[in-house]
Amino acid sequence: MSYKINDVVTWIGKIHWDFGQVLGKKLSTRIGTTYNSFLIRDEKNVLVDTVWKPLGKEFVSELKKEINLKDIDYIVITHGEVDHSGGLPDIMEEIPETPIYCTAAAISSLKGHFHKDWNFIQVKTGDELVIGERKLVFYESKMLHWPDSMFVYMTKDNILFSTDVFGQNYAVDESLLFDDCVDEEELYQRALKVYVNIFAPFSPIVKKKIQEILSLNLDIKTICPSHGVTWRKKPEYIIDKYAQWSDNYTEEQITIVYDTMRGGTGKMAQHIAEGIKQINPNMQIKLCFLGDMDNTDIITEIFKSKAILIGSPTMNNGIFPSIAGLLELIKGSKLRNKKYAAFGCYGWSGEAVKQITEELKRYKLEVVNEGIREMWDPSQDAIIRCIEFGRKFATEID
Repeated sequence: MSYKINDVVTWIGKIHWDFGQVLGKKLSTRIGTTYNSFLIRDEKNVLVDTVWKPLGKEFVSELKKEINLKDIDYIVITHGEVDHSGGLPDIMEEIPETPIYCTAAAISSLKGHFHKDWNFIQVKTGDELVIGERKLVFYESKMLHWPDSMFVYMTKDNILFSTDVFGQNYAVDESLLFDDCVDEEELYQRALKVYVNIFAPFSPIVKKKIQEILSLNLDIKTICPSHGVTWRKKPEYIIDKYAQWSDNYTEEQITIVYDTMRGGTGKMAQHIAEGIKQINPNMQIKLCFLGDMDNTDIITEIFKSKAILIGSPTMNNGIFPSIAGLLELIKGSKLRNKKYAAFGCYGWSGEAVKQITEELKRYKLEVVNEGIREMWDPSQDAIIRCIEFGRKFATEID
C-alpha cells in the first residue's frame, strides 16, 4: 500500500485500523493509527522510518513492490521507538550493510531494542546528507518525546519529516491521508489529543524547539509526521497550534472529573456544576465520569481547562483507585497552569478529599480551597452546600 506525497516522496507505511491501545486499556486511541514510512527517490534512494514491529514482514513485502531493496542507499530513523523502527530487522536481513542515519541516542535505543550492531551513522543538528538535487538536514529534537528524536528537513521540496511531533492517531484510507482531505475539527481534536498525552510534559522544550525552527526561516511547504495525515495545505496551522499549546494553554472551561461507588459523588458533581453555572453561565463545564471515559480523553479536557475539580469516594480509608491513577497522570503531564480542588462522598471515615488535596499540593499544583465532602447519599441540605461550593469555586478561580 502506497501513495505519492509528490513526484519524489512516496508514503510506504501501514494503516492499523484496529489499533486501540497506547499504554493499556485506559490509555487508548480507539480510532486506529498509521505508521508513516517515506521513500525518497533522488540520485540516492532514502527510506525514512519503518513501521511497528509486528507489521515488519508485511511492510518489507510491500516495500519490495515499490523498490528493489538493494537500491535503497540510506535509511533514516527519526526516533528509535519500535512503532518507527520495528521494520528494521526484516529490512536489514536483506540489506545488512545499508547505512542507518540517526542520533547518538537513537543508536543506543536501537541497539537496546534489537541487539544488532548495524552500520549506524551518527548525526547531530546541522549535519547534512546530499542525495542528489536535494539534501537532508538533521535537527535533533531531544525529549520530543524521547532523547533520540530528530527532525529531518529536505531541501528543494521543503518537506519537514517531523517524527511524532505534529502527528495524530488517525486511521483513514491512504488516499485521504492529507490535511485537506479530512474534517478540520476532527483533525484538530486528534492532533490535540496526541499533544496532550505525549508532549504536554515537555511543553517548555516544545516551545523552545518551535521558536528555534521558526528562527531558522525554513520554507516548510509540507510536514510529514510519523503518525496520521501529512500537512500539505496548511503546515503553518499545526506549527501555530503547537506554539499555542506549549505556552500555558487554557480555555474558558472547568472540568469536573469523578468516580463514584453508589452515585453520591456523581450527585455532588452535578450540583457543584449547577453552582458554577449560577455564577458564570458562559463557562464551559465538562462533567467526566471516569468509569465511562478513557484517561487520554480526560487528560485532554483537563489540559484545556483553567480549573479542575476532582471527585472521589473514600475507599479503605483512601482515594478511590481509579482517581488515584488519574492523579498520577496529572502529575506526569505537569499541568501546572490550572487551579484545583477536591470533593467526594464517604460513609464513616472520609479521608479521600483531604488526601487528594495533599497530593495536588505535593505536585506543586495550585489548590484554591480544602474541598468539600458529604456523607452517604447527599441530603437536600448537602445538595445546597454543593451548589454553594460550586458558586464559591467559580469566584475563586477568576
